[in-house]
Amino acid sequence: MIQDTLPIIQASELMTIYHRDNLVIVDVSNGKDARLKYDKSHLDRALFVDMNTQLADIKNDLSDGGRHPLPTIENFAKALTSLGISINSHIVIYDDKNGSNAAARFWWMLKSIGHKKVQVLDGGFQAAQNIGLPINSNITIPKSVESYKIDNWLLPLTDISEVEQFAKNKRHLIIDVRDNDRYNGDKEPIDLIAGHIPGAKNIPFTENLDKDGFFLKATELNLKYKMAFAGIESENIIIHCGSGVTACHSLLAIAYAGLDIPKLYVGSWSEWSRKNKPIATKNN
Repeated sequence: MIQDTLPIIQASELMTIYHRDNLVIVDVSNGKDARLKYDKSHLDRALFVDMNTQLADIKNDLSDGGRHPLPTIENFAKALTSLGISINSHIVIYDDKNGSNAAARFWWMLKSIGHKKVQVLDGGFQAAQNIGLPINSNITIPKSVESYKIDNWLLPLTDISEVEQFAKNKRHLIIDVRDNDRYNGDKEPIDLIAGHIPGAKNIPFTENLDKDGFFLKATELNLKYKMAFAGIESENIIIHCGSGVTACHSLLAIAYAGLDIPKLYVGSWSEWSRKNKPIATKNN
């Protein structure tokens, strides 16, 4: 039986398993020129995954699921197969933003299809560099594997209708993990309207990390989120962000803390703010 692994792996731990044949390292750095940066420098053996095309199904109308809707199960299975990933693969994911960008999203997607051995590299690419893990510009050719079989998403998801219901019920909790300035409505650098879902609580995903960009200890995260949840069960908690990506960073932190994973609202603020829904700011 394949055992679940801890969701976070340290660079020093990765170094000790680098020789294993079933290890698949994935660079999921996102943003401008991400592919060019990967081509110039990445962890040895690392494969590149594109957030926008392999981990999302972006529509022309962003009010339909937000900026990063999940891909279909069929397309995600094809993406995994093209990467040479099988159910026996031990997958280690990193990005250049301390796992807060697409690394956490890819982790959530893999856990949500039942993959056992998948971890995010604590501290990301920077931590790997600092410890001396092998870095080069070599392009690894994925192994040929059988098609990855996926039935459905297994981790809890929610939609805009349920979010609206939760927002009206004090026995439920909606957590917005965006920066406080965006939550307050002071600025909105990406989406069209600033503010937050009425009733949502702001716990920025950056608070999962210490001053050096590493995840807080599991015990610290456990205490932090138990206090935030205030006894509310995970099935009555929704986590969201701007487009369903960085929300996964907080879901990763919650899993690392040993707590049940709440619901992910993939559409997040990018969908909500385009649907003519109520909007709150610090002034109302």
